[in-house]
Amino acid sequence: MSYNNILSDYQNGITTITINRPKKLNALNKDTIQELHDAFDKANNDSDTKVIIITGSGEKAFVAGADISEFADFNVEEGGKLAAQGQTLLFDFVENLSTPVIAAVNGFALGGGLELAMACHFRIASTNARMGLPETSLGVIPGYGGTQRLPQLVGKGRAMEMIMTAGMVDANQALSYGLVNHVVEQEGLLEFCKSIASKIMRNSSVAISEAIKAVNANYKDGINGFEVEIRAFGDCFGTEDFTEGTTAFLEKRKADFPGK
Repeated sequence: MSYNNILSDYQNGITTITINRPKKLNALNKDTIQELHDAFDKANNDSDTKVIIITGSGEKAFVAGADISEFADFNVEEGGKLAAQGQTLLFDFVENLSTPVIAAVNGFALGGGLELAMACHFRIASTNARMGLPETSLGVIPGYGGTQRLPQLVGKGRAMEMIMTAGMVDANQALSYGLVNHVVEQEGLLEFCKSIASKIMRNSSVAISEAIKAVNANYKDGINGFEVEIRAFGDCFGTEDFTEGTTAFLEKRKADFPGK
């Protein structure tokens, strides 16, 4: 599959997706969102891909925001449709993928860029990363899930402050907030992400998929996360991965999971 705005590379169980619009600081436009959906969908359905890493090209930005020129003249109906389609096509889609997604945040992650990073299952930042939701400075609010996911990650008060001030936090502040899991030097960012991916790949892809589903259930209105966990736990007992994992443990050997 060929793309105009992104790159997708598979190596050793890891698919790395790179947003490749460096002259625009990797800003998200309609075409890029569609290409990202297609690339994530392809990687998620690839039985060889165990982990997905998403990053931005160049040294300045993961994603510096949405491409404002695309919607500056939208009306109320068009604005609502933009948010709804984007959330369905990319942000909610990524959050609910069965394959683990790591955001390698290299540089600016602003607006839609931070919202994309927050939709991933966890985030690792370079030391030069800067993160924020500047939408209120444009007379609008975050529309790709930012008002929902940011409080889940950093707490209501910090999220309110970040959104109201439209300010940025640096990598160490993001780490202290719990917005990112680790901070590393930029030149070692992807290798660090791959080292965590290698740890993930030692475990059952089937079980990880069920764990993602169960954890996400806690953040969905009207869904009892405990009940989802119980069902998912039970379902694991009917898988080849469970048989292999428990047998390997009892035989005191390393498990060789069949995979997804």
